[in-house]
Amino acid sequence: MSIVAAETVAEAAHRIHPYVRRTPLLRLSVPTPQGDRQVQFKLEQTQVGGSFKTRGILNMALRARERGVLPERGVVIASGGNAGIAAAVAGAAMKVPATVAVPHDSPHSKVDRLRDLGARVVDDLADHAESNAWADGYAERTGALRLHAYDDPDVVAGAGTILTEALEQDPNVDSVLLAVGGGGLVAGVATAAPAGVAVVGVEPQGAPTLHSALAAGRPVPVEVDTIAQDSLGARTLGEVPWAICSTAGVQSVLVDDAAITRARQWLWTACRLVVENAGACALAALLEGVWVPPDGSSPLIVICGANVDDPR
Repeated sequence: MSIVAAETVAEAAHRIHPYVRRTPLLRLSVPTPQGDRQVQFKLEQTQVGGSFKTRGILNMALRARERGVLPERGVVIASGGNAGIAAAVAGAAMKVPATVAVPHDSPHSKVDRLRDLGARVVDDLADHAESNAWADGYAERTGALRLHAYDDPDVVAGAGTILTEALEQDPNVDSVLLAVGGGGLVAGVATAAPAGVAVVGVEPQGAPTLHSALAAGRPVPVEVDTIAQDSLGARTLGEVPWAICSTAGVQSVLVDDAAITRARQWLWTACRLVVENAGACALAALLEGVWVPPDGSSPLIVICGANVDDPR
């Protein structure tokens, strides 16, 4: 049995409902090398905090409060930005402090947003590995609850609520494309997916955590070199996501940075949607023909974040 079950996703949806937005679906035609295709976007960039991360982080923090283990010292997380923003949202909702460790080169928009939300930000760290080590040490020293951006069953369950919500909005969805970093989103959606719904993880060529894990038969470290590394910069797929993805039949495709840039520009030019590079990653697979939906299918593309420095 999976360490995260469909029932826990349903429970997470009920738990986080008072704190999150029911994000809209947008149906539209997308140009592909095989011709125009009808798809739907799940506009998760309109979520509280600007990304899907709010769902999972809130679920983990709320579960801790239910169990009586949410400390007065609050929560701490290591994040390139979006999970940190979600932690700040969760801390504010539950009236506890939030501390966020970020790499020194994190986008200014995300760091500024963290501070606007009242989080304490530690932003002089070299990279994600150093940020994680700092957050681990802070939790040990202070007793703060150590949140994780993706490698936790409660976070995975919260992320899966994207699909349960989308299926309530349109029961005909039969495939889901989404970006993959550490794997929390793809694992949650795979857990929530009914039989017959295909789950396709899309990664930058410069950060292939899922692709490499599937090839090796286990999570393996990867070199990260991509324009989407602020959100998709995990160096290894999480153990919890791997336990799910390795048995759920998740598909994996790669796109290059140029394709991500084109997809992001298309979203702005054609739809006036402002997204970060990670938010355009899944769409890039369709626009470039890297993933071809079956005839007559009803694909859903998760547009996962919009915390950007410059919307142009």
